[in-house]
Amino acid sequence: MLSVESLILFTGVLLLLGIASNTFSTRMGVPVLFLFLVVGMLAGSEGVGGIEFEDYSLAYAIGTVALSIILFDGGLRTPLHTVRSVWKPAAVLATLGVVITAVITGLAASWILQISLLEGLLLGSIVGSTDASAVFSVLGSGGVNIRRKLADILELESGSNDPMAIFMTVGLIQVLTNSMPLGVGLAMLFVNQLVIGCVAGCAVGYGGVWVLRNVQLGAAGLYPVLATALALLAFGLAAILGGSGFLAVYLTGIVIGNQRPIFHRGILLFHDAAAWICQILMFMTLGLLSFPSRLLEASGVALLISAVLIFVARPIAVFLCGGMFRFSLREMSFLSLVGLKGAVPITLATFPMLAGLSGADQVFDTVFFVVLVSALIQGWPLPLVARLLKAEEPARFRPPVSLEISSLHNVDGDIVDYTVDASCPAAGRQIKELALPDGVVVALLVRGTEIIPPQGRTRVLVGDNVIVVLRPAVRALVDRVFTPRPADAIQLPAAVEFPLRGSIRVRDLEQFYGLRMNAAPDCTLEDFMRSQLPSQEVHPGALVHHNGLRFRVREIAARGTIEYVGMTFSAAPDPAAQTEAAEKTKPTEKTKAESGPAASTKSSKAPDAASDSPERPDSER
Repeated sequence: MLSVESLILFTGVLLLLGIASNTFSTRMGVPVLFLFLVVGMLAGSEGVGGIEFEDYSLAYAIGTVALSIILFDGGLRTPLHTVRSVWKPAAVLATLGVVITAVITGLAASWILQISLLEGLLLGSIVGSTDASAVFSVLGSGGVNIRRKLADILELESGSNDPMAIFMTVGLIQVLTNSMPLGVGLAMLFVNQLVIGCVAGCAVGYGGVWVLRNVQLGAAGLYPVLATALALLAFGLAAILGGSGFLAVYLTGIVIGNQRPIFHRGILLFHDAAAWICQILMFMTLGLLSFPSRLLEASGVALLISAVLIFVARPIAVFLCGGMFRFSLREMSFLSLVGLKGAVPITLATFPMLAGLSGADQVFDTVFFVVLVSALIQGWPLPLVARLLKAEEPARFRPPVSLEISSLHNVDGDIVDYTVDASCPAAGRQIKELALPDGVVVALLVRGTEIIPPQGRTRVLVGDNVIVVLRPAVRALVDRVFTPRPADAIQLPAAVEFPLRGSIRVRDLEQFYGLRMNAAPDCTLEDFMRSQLPSQEVHPGALVHHNGLRFRVREIAARGTIEYVGMTFSAAPDPAAQTEAAEKTKPTEKTKAESGPAASTKSSKAPDAASDSPERPDSER
């Protein structure tokens, strides 16, 4: 029995080795989970560490808590638009896909290991789910960024498929131990896991958002702790009521992460660190449970089962499920090969040990070896596979600086940074020409390693990182300005009034927002309003309805100029118009020369654009 002092020393050494392993993994492209498991095995009773550890109950407890924190962190970072855009294929893969994978692998395991069909299906269920952190650590270390659609599917699938694997594992163990018969009882177990997990996760999530926003804790460090408490509450409440705690904690993370509570940035940073600590300790603890000598004995049959899982079961599951959603052959091939196994299978492999099933040792050793093989066979060549199947996209440059809003009160503001590429409407334009809504400020430009304080005449170039401060209400308009064309995925909400400066030119509105105003391109919004209104009716509140748009005079300066105009979409503008309008209104050298002084004069009526334009970019702060 280790003393407390020795245990603290041992934990510190393992954490240091885990960090060193992650650095090695980044350089060599080896999945970090593989290295964590190897470090744990080397520290075990048959390794150089010589630590005797065979407490499956403690390992299960550590694994469960760690997985809860990791899933909660993943949920915090899952945007709601990701869920909305890919939830259907991800849900099918996370449920039907897991079942197909488990059944095919289970049938093969039953024949290879010469065990009963139910025992084979139990083993297939244990290895049925994928691991998101394993996939993205391999892709990141290989310098590959997979396409957004595929990344979203993998993220949502791997974050939500653990409940199905857990349900099948628990259900089959109960059948094997005669605690529950096949049929209605098993079906009700699945319904309870799914429904109670969803309800508990959403209830705790929305309740937690209210608490985080309305309870003043007085200390910034308490908000991440409160968020962690909510995660554990969601897991425990769902589990006690018979639901899936893992599904509940993931949904709680999604709800809280998308509602942006107080000290949101601090909550993300805290749980990123917590997830890393949990990942290192969990994999190393599971590595301590293994016996290399037993793994060698199981290697032959485990290799055969791994081959069936990787090259037969997962591809069949993906092609059957992906065929419902018209994925291309390359997309389905890539998703088929991204079936990396992680901590959940090894944690689930402790369930038969805890239940006292005969042959549980063989199941644990086989599962452990399958995870190692999956990490190596699927993980190591994955960056190359992504390139061959054209599943990658250009990596975005990460700016060397960032800004954030840190407040213990609700602030109606946000900071976003956009990366400007060649198809971005803002590329090559001066900040004062960007037709940004009122309440939007371009706070900083980062060009390479150079920091540029923005001014109205500062020109935005391809490759720049533009850091914008804005109110969330105008986010949709700002996204149109700084995201690549076509911007049809960015829906501009109807019945929401966007405040615009009167000095903005009509052609800039048409180019950036895809509008058709049928007015002189070089006239300003003020000129347009005056041309549509009788002179005696130019006053605050005066309305102009034009081509599906409503314009309202918001503010008139003391000298009589229209300073701000509110623009409301009665229907979302036609995204196809953006490219067309851009071509029509693209300034030529002659136009620039003719309109330059006028534009300069108009823009001088309002504050400089760098202090007049808060906006919001690709990565949120």
